[in-house]
Amino acid sequence: MTELPELSGKVALVTGASRGIGYGVAEALVARGDRVCITGRGEDALKEAVEQLGADRVIGVAGKAHDEEHQAAAVQRTMEAFGRVDFLVNNAGTNPVFGPIADLDLNVARKVFETNVVSALGFAQRTWHAWQKENGGAIVNIASVAGLSASPFIGAYGISKAAMINLTVQLAHEYAPRVRVNAIAPAVVKTKFAQALYEGREEEAAAAYPLARLGVPSDIGGTAAFLTSEQSDWITGQTLVVDGGIFLNAGVG
Repeated sequence: MTELPELSGKVALVTGASRGIGYGVAEALVARGDRVCITGRGEDALKEAVEQLGADRVIGVAGKAHDEEHQAAAVQRTMEAFGRVDFLVNNAGTNPVFGPIADLDLNVARKVFETNVVSALGFAQRTWHAWQKENGGAIVNIASVAGLSASPFIGAYGISKAAMINLTVQLAHEYAPRVRVNAIAPAVVKTKFAQALYEGREEEAAAAYPLARLGVPSDIGGTAAFLTSEQSDWITGQTLVVDGGIFLNAGVG
């Protein structure tokens, strides 16, 4: 980023943000003046993302999202570097298996839930106690349209995202009125994570969408920026579907 805006005074922690949707979210928040801590598993990718976003306003903490020591370190580093953590965006996720859940290895199912759901709860608990309980803020959980309907071949992922949507409701109820908690449910977004869903057939995949294209990370970044802004101050416990209109085709034969 060549020109940075004035600081907003707000600070965000975005998990799984070295690339893809998480990077798009961090980019949108930095673009409005927030300082941001991003997390990711790979040291090199994280360092590159920090440099691209602006090392004077962004820090990175490498680690696995489900690791409680990593969760604690990320929140602690954010507080040490910036003195506050107003916003949490839980984006870190995994989908290591494709196929019917009838044959799903239960250890894989546990891994999916640990990363996609339990880690989000862990980060939400830590940001709550570190800053938000006394000072307020907002949490955005990146769910998926896979959590809203049956999802052939990615059933474990879809079940975990359904759990994340319910986690959003539970946190919104418990954290009110100090902290607003909402979720975003994207359809297919062009990222390395979702590549298997459109690679080699992007035009065909996009044709199913009324808006005639797949999503891009900035679509979700803009939505997260809205849900952590004053413009959404009366919104909590909601899941905002950002899907290019794909659900409009439901039930059409």
